[in-house]
Amino acid sequence: MNASTPQGKTFDKIDPASFLADPELVRELRKHATPVPCHSDRVLFRQDDPSVGAYILYDGGVTLSLMAQDGRSLFAVQASPGSVIGLPGAISNKPYSLSATALAGAQVSFISREGLTNLMNSEPLLALKLLEVLAAEVRAARKAIL
Repeated sequence: MNASTPQGKTFDKIDPASFLADPELVRELRKHATPVPCHSDRVLFRQDDPSVGAYILYDGGVTLSLMAQDGRSLFAVQASPGSVIGLPGAISNKPYSLSATALAGAQVSFISREGLTNLMNSEPLLALKLLEVLAAEVRAARKAIL
């Protein structure tokens, strides 16, 4: 989906690979995360909601979307299995910058902000892997607006 920004620029679809995490990180996060039932489509979080943690997608799909302040859709993308979703807000303790909706049947789990912080403090290598996911998101966002 392409959409124009207020300045007239167009956002191309964000690369879903920018949310993918190293398989070792996904395995470790899963040990500390709580499953989230997704029997039907389920909103995980909405843009501008206070961040409480991150979500890990193991199977199925999650739609990530960004809305302009006037309500126009700027983009929507399907996250792929192995994605860590909501990480920027969880790490920064700032509101979520996107909305995320798990599709019916998706296998998703949740790790709280506190759980992420504890994991990063106890496992510095995993902290670096989380930073790699954040860096990929930043690169993808920059590519989309340039």
